[in-house]
Amino acid sequence: MGVSLSYVLLVLLLLWPLVESQSGSEFKSARALDALLQDYAYRAFVIPKTGVSFNGVVPKNLTGIKISALRLRGGSMFTRGVPTYKEFRIPTGIIEHPYVERLVLVYQNLGNWSTTYYPLPGYMYLAPMLGLLAYDASDLSAKNLPELDIQASEEAISIHFGQVKPVPDGLKPKCVSLDLHGRVNFTNVVSGNRCSTFKQGHFSIVVKSTAPPAPLPPSTSESVPRPSHEGGGNHSRVWAIVSSAVGGCALLVLLALLVLWIRGYKRRKKMHKMERTADAGEALHMTTVGSSKAPAAMVTRTQPTLESEHAP
Repeated sequence: MGVSLSYVLLVLLLLWPLVESQSGSEFKSARALDALLQDYAYRAFVIPKTGVSFNGVVPKNLTGIKISALRLRGGSMFTRGVPTYKEFRIPTGIIEHPYVERLVLVYQNLGNWSTTYYPLPGYMYLAPMLGLLAYDASDLSAKNLPELDIQASEEAISIHFGQVKPVPDGLKPKCVSLDLHGRVNFTNVVSGNRCSTFKQGHFSIVVKSTAPPAPLPPSTSESVPRPSHEGGGNHSRVWAIVSSAVGGCALLVLLALLVLWIRGYKRRKKMHKMERTADAGEALHMTTVGSSKAPAAMVTRTQPTLESEHAP
């Protein structure tokens, strides 16, 4: 029995999620968290006031995350800025796009959830991940709003991290920022545990992890350089290999199913052709002989004659 094309497509849909990398799934989870925190931050506006920040309450299953919402007039960040908003100092000259009459700056402090939603293989967090995202404030009951694009045109936005873990000896802390597309950028920390940015996103201070290097093999005395963890590290490479292997297996399975479907299709096509040929043939005349039926000819082509009829 042949395999239908719909079954092949169903198997493809079931196997496709296995090919996606883990980092992509984690980034999607982080973006879903942004949408959820935007909803709960907007709920803090019981009596909305412009220029006043309101602390929101997150669901119980996200205890440890802190959120706040600050409503501003459109264009006010360009002319006035925001001198102090939690750990952020927003200077003048901030451009928003598209322009809206009122906007909301949603503040996030992910606390102990930082590594869950923003894992950085090869790095250790010294401060919680902080987020600053801008949304349209025309409807304070709206959900799943797209972020506005805000960018500093003159002076950079400053971030002062108050709770920073001690830096291990011999290591240098780095500012890390992640934009809305998941791109990671590392910069130097300014004195006083400060970082800077020209765009919205998520920010923290990290340091390279101090995992001990693997022992050298006994057969060689040459020093083996430690692999670089930047840009994903060994963890990302392992997942790339696993994803490639799973993808290859999935393609082999699909190829086998496609071959089976083609063979079944040809077999069914041949059977249909034979049935059409049989239906187009001349039907035999049946006659009853005793208690059974048998084919019988309607007429004979040549009438039989006796030999005596041709005698002289």
